[in-house]
Amino acid sequence: MPGLAAELDQHPGIWRGGELARSACPGIASGYAALDAELPGGGWPCGALTEILPQHEGIGELRLLGPALARLASQGKFIAWIAPPHLPYAPALAAAGIALARIVIVKTARDSDTLWASEQALGSAACGGVLVWPRQINYTQLRRLQLAAEGGRSLAVLFRPSQAAHEPTPAALRIALATSAGGLALSILKRRGAPLSRPILLPASLAPASSHFPRSFDAHVVDSTTSAAVAAGSISARLALA
Repeated sequence: MPGLAAELDQHPGIWRGGELARSACPGIASGYAALDAELPGGGWPCGALTEILPQHEGIGELRLLGPALARLASQGKFIAWIAPPHLPYAPALAAAGIALARIVIVKTARDSDTLWASEQALGSAACGGVLVWPRQINYTQLRRLQLAAEGGRSLAVLFRPSQAAHEPTPAALRIALATSAGGLALSILKRRGAPLSRPILLPASLAPASSHFPRSFDAHVVDSTTSAAVAAGSISARLALA
């Protein structure tokens, strides 16, 4: 019995109410020590949904993910951007160390197309990261994406409006973003483990010590004719290259 108790104590699916959950899959370091310290697995979860709820578009949500995306791209992994509200700003991506050749942009006309493309990208295991901007999505559809993320083991991030904080979600991690003293305040609304009552404050620059991420990283509105380096394409055609 003592041996069984010790085995259960180390099981990643079991944790005490006052501590963070253990993770069977190591997290992807965010590049921000204060944030990693509060995330199960020590970073962004892989194989599980993360929801980011910005107070408004362009508040810093992309720069927040910048270090992790750069790391994935440096490992030769594709990063799918599905139904982004604007084309990413190619010069800022390059300046952030994110190889443009690793970016796959998927434009969708309908919510059902966004869901289908997201499931394909998450379940294919061809993408190291999948970023999704759903217009309308319900709990059942979120559950489908969660299951696809578990199969693909990639970084899976949904950007949703702040009002979604009042809706139930199967996501493993949900973070609300707001401004505070010229910086960014991260409120962890949901995580696997003990709740966090205080916000995590990050400086205005959102720049980790190891690299420089320009403020233009979130100013990603560009004309499609000037963004040849980051071209929209077919999800199936591009993922076939992996």
